[in-house]
Amino acid sequence: MSTTLILGIGNTLLSDEGVGIHIIDHLRATHPSSPDITLLDGGTLSFTLAGPIAEHDNLIVIDAARLDGTPGTLRTFVGEAMDRYLGGNRQSVHEVGLGDLLDIARLSGTYPEQRALIRIQPGSLDWGEQLTPPVTAAVDAAAEAVLRLHADWQ
Repeated sequence: MSTTLILGIGNTLLSDEGVGIHIIDHLRATHPSSPDITLLDGGTLSFTLAGPIAEHDNLIVIDAARLDGTPGTLRTFVGEAMDRYLGGNRQSVHEVGLGDLLDIARLSGTYPEQRALIRIQPGSLDWGEQLTPPVTAAVDAAAEAVLRLHADWQ
């Protein structure tokens, strides 16, 4: 049985920027825990996340991103599509970029066999602890996408 790290990233003090964390909280509240899934609040990313990434076979990352869509738009990048997306998108508001963490995994021989990035278009990045209504409406779909990916990889 392979293991999957589900990593929500973002800042919950900046409204929709925290959507990844809100989805991790939603999954914790609505789905039973499983020994093959780890749900992790990755905050705004740091090098300390290299360890949990290395300890799992698969990785699913959930984050807010400008997708040139309407607020709540969801896009999933799987495998090489994720690699290409991150390779062309080195800008990050976080201390460490996701690409940096995956570079560490590559160099240490722990690159996730299966990987996916789920991005949600924010509506607001202003101060606030609540998601905007369109992004709140995307939470269930994002959680279902996470669970579907994990099931496909088993």
